[in-house]
Amino acid sequence: MPQFKTTRAVPFTPGEMYAVAADVERYPEFLPLCTGLTVLSRTPCADSGEDLTASMSVGYKAIKETFTTRVVLMPATNAIDVFYLNGPFKRLENRWRFLEAEGGSEIDFFIDYEFKSPMLGLLVGGMFDQAFRKFSEAFEARARQVYGAASKPQASV
Repeated sequence: MPQFKTTRAVPFTPGEMYAVAADVERYPEFLPLCTGLTVLSRTPCADSGEDLTASMSVGYKAIKETFTTRVVLMPATNAIDVFYLNGPFKRLENRWRFLEAEGGSEIDFFIDYEFKSPMLGLLVGGMFDQAFRKFSEAFEARARQVYGAASKPQASV
């Protein structure tokens, strides 16, 4: 059961990092392996958040897959939860938390997944693991594009 968790300190506020991660339509511009993303539905929630259904396409060389998730955006807590709906996975759970930290914020990223096909898991499992390890870096790089270079030094946790 592949699972990955990381925490990364970044020189941007939790709100800034949340805004970058909540802008899911932009993922194909900067997220490793993401070749396309379409928001299928968007419903406002009572707590000023949003509930999205999104279809994401990922690819590496000749392997291409598309999966659909429910994405719960929670701006009040700078959090995002992703729930798997359908596609090549047996299971997919993903959580993002953007927490206040000295000099900026901390990105807390967690993903737990399993492919339906053991063969697909063997073919792309290692590549997915490498991509997940780069996700926090990709979001920080995107924040630099959106907000400019931060004045506080970057530190990794």
